[in-house]
Amino acid sequence: MNNSSLEYQQKTLLQRLNWQDWLYAIVIFAGSIFAYVKYAQYMDIYETVFLFGAALLASYLGWQWKTLGKLVLAVGAVSLFSISLYNGEQAKATQLFLLKFLISSQSAIMWMNVLFVLAMVTYWFATYKRSDFAGKFASALTWSAVLFGFVGLMVRWYESYLIAPDVGHIPISNLYEVFILFCLITALLYLHYEQKLNTKQLGGFVLLVINAAVGFILWYTFDRQANNIQPLVPALQSYWMKIHVPANFVGYGAFSLAAMVASAYLLASKGVLSSRLPSLDVLDDLMYKAIAVGFAFFTIATILGAMWAAEAWGGYWSWDPKETWALIVWLNYAAWLHLRMVKGLRGPLLAWWALIGLLVTTFAFLGVNMFLSGLHSYGTL
Repeated sequence: MNNSSLEYQQKTLLQRLNWQDWLYAIVIFAGSIFAYVKYAQYMDIYETVFLFGAALLASYLGWQWKTLGKLVLAVGAVSLFSISLYNGEQAKATQLFLLKFLISSQSAIMWMNVLFVLAMVTYWFATYKRSDFAGKFASALTWSAVLFGFVGLMVRWYESYLIAPDVGHIPISNLYEVFILFCLITALLYLHYEQKLNTKQLGGFVLLVINAAVGFILWYTFDRQANNIQPLVPALQSYWMKIHVPANFVGYGAFSLAAMVASAYLLASKGVLSSRLPSLDVLDDLMYKAIAVGFAFFTIATILGAMWAAEAWGGYWSWDPKETWALIVWLNYAAWLHLRMVKGLRGPLLAWWALIGLLVTTFAFLGVNMFLSGLHSYGTL
């Protein structure tokens, strides 16, 4: 590390900021103020806090991760352009070319699905051919998929209010919407570590689990017409949903990332693709970091869920199947982290554990909704 790099690292965050960073934050807060002025009559104190809290978080994350800041601005610009084309009429989604084929909520989400599939194929091609160019192109496809996915969710949010003000809600309320959120969060977590650790060779592995979710989204759309916007059930008409669900899916996304890294670790440890994959130490470290992040957010989500349950059902914990399996997931990764951090365990055992942990997490996420009933039965297929 040269002297200039060392000096940069020693500066505080505020000292490292330049005028572009401050301009970015000003744009974010200007957008939040505009939204507040325009929709304040529909917002309670909690939603106001969430709005400006989200602006503060977006500013901080954009300062720390410049590419994410560019994504936030691009999502905002494209979403606002799309919304302007509607001119308050839901029917425009099927009448205007750009909305019908590109940036209505459903069109954007379909583009997200296509781009994730193309990114996965390109990542595997890049790994097979050891092509830096193909790897960079795969990353660009993944970023593009994330852009379209977030635009789809933002525009869907607006479309829900076009149906009727009492129907409008943040689009994280059913399996269709949270599967989209899962794809986006998992992809962002991977892209963060890809930039930080230069691990494009893992893109094909991580995109496997993302495209499994894409497959579900496509089936759920065409077989069940799940893309249709529905009013919120009473249990979900709460400000808790806006923070509990995203925190939960950061956990799910990080656990899924760890599982796919674990699969790469197990292959590399057997000599399969070992010359094309990062070293075992890098894979082990990335697996640990992903599980640590996932565990932190899943813990927060569980606490928030208990507080939501106390408000909605009169008790913090009722041993509902969803709650019980959430506890199983939490205990599973708590034990994993204990063995890794306290006992110093490394190697294939923890990799297998992380991989099998994905099955436990998947059942808690989806299997409970399919096979069990309880207070969370509004999430059934």
